[in-house]
Amino acid sequence: MCEKINQVNSWLGSVFGDQPVPQFEVNTRTVDVLYQLARSSEARCSDTALLTEDVRQKASEYQADGAHLQDVLLQGVGLSCASLSKPAADYLTALVDNAMVLGVRDTSLGSFMPAMNNLTNELLEAEKSNRRLERELKALRKRLGATLVLRSTLQEDINRTVKAQAAEGAKAEERLLNMDFVTAKAKELSNRRERAEAQLVSRNMDKSVTHQAVVQLSEEVTTLRQEIIPLKKKLEPYMDLSPSPSLAQVKIEEAKRELAALDSQFEMKVDFK
Repeated sequence: MCEKINQVNSWLGSVFGDQPVPQFEVNTRTVDVLYQLARSSEARCSDTALLTEDVRQKASEYQADGAHLQDVLLQGVGLSCASLSKPAADYLTALVDNAMVLGVRDTSLGSFMPAMNNLTNELLEAEKSNRRLERELKALRKRLGATLVLRSTLQEDINRTVKAQAAEGAKAEERLLNMDFVTAKAKELSNRRERAEAQLVSRNMDKSVTHQAVVQLSEEVTTLRQEIIPLKKKLEPYMDLSPSPSLAQVKIEEAKRELAALDSQFEMKVDFK
């Protein structure tokens, strides 16, 4: 534990340098976490140092190769950067720039061709991906147009629904007000009817003159009128007979008495009504 704390403190001191190390709670968990961070940082620093050393070594190798090539050109061919014409210098600069862009080791044709092939393949893949992306974009635009149309339609439906709900709400509120009015009116009429019935009871009113009794009498009168019609039709054949036969006279008298009784009963009911 003490060794881990010492390593952590050493690492924090190297990280913050001249700045003071922030205070932290020293416990097993924090020390373990900081210790793992310290080990990871040291490993990354070691890898970075190795990579830097490798890059430096390659740079020194490239410089040595460049110096060697300059010596070859200068001693073997008699060419130097100062002796080249401006177009030749421009071509050489462009060749070097292309080599650096392509990431080749040298400027030989055997290095340029694979690099160009790789760039061509990447270009073809990029164009293929671009065409695929254009198709997807076209499909997305089409779906977006359909979605916008659907959204507009849905918004119109929502607006109509809101207006319909507002109208229905107003109608419902009006119905509620009407229902409250009708309920209050019905309650008032019921109270008035109860008071009227109480007054009629207190005055010993005859139930035969009530509306229900009158309606019943009217129905009975209608029934009697219907009963008189067949009797009149029954008397019609006897109206054409001669009054001489005694039997016809008797029947006629009986029918007249029955008719008179029915007329009397009918008149009594009509007068009573």
